[in-house]
Amino acid sequence: VQLQASGGGSVQAGWSLRVSCTVSGVTRDEYTIGWFRQVPGKEREAVSCIRSSGGRIWYADSVKGRFTISRDKGKNAMFLQMNSLKLEDTAVYYCAARTQSPYSASAFYRRAAEYDSWGQGTLVTVSS
Repeated sequence: VQLQASGGGSVQAGWSLRVSCTVSGVTRDEYTIGWFRQVPGKEREAVSCIRSSGGRIWYADSVKGRFTISRDKGKNAMFLQMNSLKLEDTAVYYCAARTQSPYSASAFYRRAAEYDSWGQGTLVTVSS
């Protein structure tokens, strides 16, 4: 399984940015994609997750109402639309996939340890 994250950049507070993740090599019909972020010295933080077929969407309280996760199943791509960005959103954003068994389509996978495949990360910098 390979994941490729892209779309990071530098924006001002209040602006928007969309990061993307393309997924390849998954052999199961259903899997979960999660977005995480990490700043130096802190643990990787779950931001959002979505089932590959859509649904079972979860957001961290810190981004609820500002971020929107979506997917284009035909292109095996997932997106994180980030609006009203804040200084504290500055981080390296990673996409990850939960593809291995046991897998539950009804579960919210919110811990980094629950994911078996990771992309390389894309840096989002929000400045004042």
